[in-house]
Amino acid sequence: MDADLLIVNAGELLTLVSRGGPRRGADMDDLGLIPGGAVAVRDGVIVSVGPTDELRRTIRAARTLDAEGRVVMPGFVDPHTHCVFAGHRADEFEMRLKGASYMEIMAAGGGIMNTVRATRAASADDLVRESLPRLRRMLEHGTTTAEAKTGYGLTTADEIKMLHAIAALNREQPVELVPTFLGAHAIPAEYKGNAEAFVALVVDEMLSAVAALPDGVRPRFCDVFCEDGAFSLEQSRRILERAKALGLGLKIHVDEFKALGGTALAVQLGAASADHLVATPEDEVRMLAQSDVIAVSLPGTPFGLAHHEYTPARALIDQGGALALATDLNPGTCPCESMQFIIALACRYMRLTPAEAIVAATVNAAHAIGMGHWVGSLEAGKQADILILDVPTYRMLAYRFGTNMVHTVLKRGEMCLSGLGA
Repeated sequence: MDADLLIVNAGELLTLVSRGGPRRGADMDDLGLIPGGAVAVRDGVIVSVGPTDELRRTIRAARTLDAEGRVVMPGFVDPHTHCVFAGHRADEFEMRLKGASYMEIMAAGGGIMNTVRATRAASADDLVRESLPRLRRMLEHGTTTAEAKTGYGLTTADEIKMLHAIAALNREQPVELVPTFLGAHAIPAEYKGNAEAFVALVVDEMLSAVAALPDGVRPRFCDVFCEDGAFSLEQSRRILERAKALGLGLKIHVDEFKALGGTALAVQLGAASADHLVATPEDEVRMLAQSDVIAVSLPGTPFGLAHHEYTPARALIDQGGALALATDLNPGTCPCESMQFIIALACRYMRLTPAEAIVAATVNAAHAIGMGHWVGSLEAGKQADILILDVPTYRMLAYRFGTNMVHTVLKRGEMCLSGLGA
């Protein structure tokens, strides 16, 4: 067999073979590891995976990369980000250090609305320019695919502007972005005291407008922030049911601070994922574990808020659930681009094994954004999104933190960052 590229001599090749769906329960502790492994790539797609000796005998490659005993694995998939925005909120971090809570800042007109004001004032080109460095840092830390939410426009025109910025970023840099419409992120200042009127705008105007956008700009999912001080359970249901009728996939922010029944709603509506899941009651954890909805945990957010409660991930996995990890990259609570750091947090504060955390940050994360058929594992027929880590064992991803272990990044078989000669 001919190939464009053959990567050989991986000390540990983590295949994360998905068997057609996310890994669940005890299967999350299996990395599909091949010692001394190799990967062959042709036209940006993986054509063969196996031991180096075997692939050297069967593959005629135009180029060969010697991993020299390093870890080779799929690129990280970040299934929950707010990576496109204008401005920053460093001043609010200082306010929290002095005792103000996230919801108190938001109720006073800060928080999300600060970023909304900056994002509304920015052009689509401005948003692209400000977001490119963030995406570069994500790539440098190994993220090759990510979800990107709107939600800082909160008018029809500004939400569409954000979707156009996401589409432009998809064309201009290597990280593959999956767009999500989050028009129901917060009640904008002009609708304060009249939340129902804003919900009506989202349901009757915004959703129809974004669903009618052309491919490449049209969002794949609709999300809603179901939380005390944001959108009620009933409002969230109306928004998601309308989105589903328009053919959009469903996601939902739930139980970040208070349980409103949003996890049960996600299961009832067949959402792709339910995200945050910090205050989720035991019965809804059990319901989620028994469903096809993927639980997306964002441990960087409670860490960023200096909170002590995290997603009950151990209970979810032990009951057979499918867990994914994400950064929640955003300007307010988690300005973090590194999935490596998220893995380290998840192992410490959520009691995941290193293998479970890696599964959650790759193949399960890919399924949480509808990309599990194409990215998240190293197997024939999937896109060649590949990391080479400058470490001898995958366990270093959990053990180390605060440093970047990425040596080489390939997206669609092409080198984006390289520490190895071709």
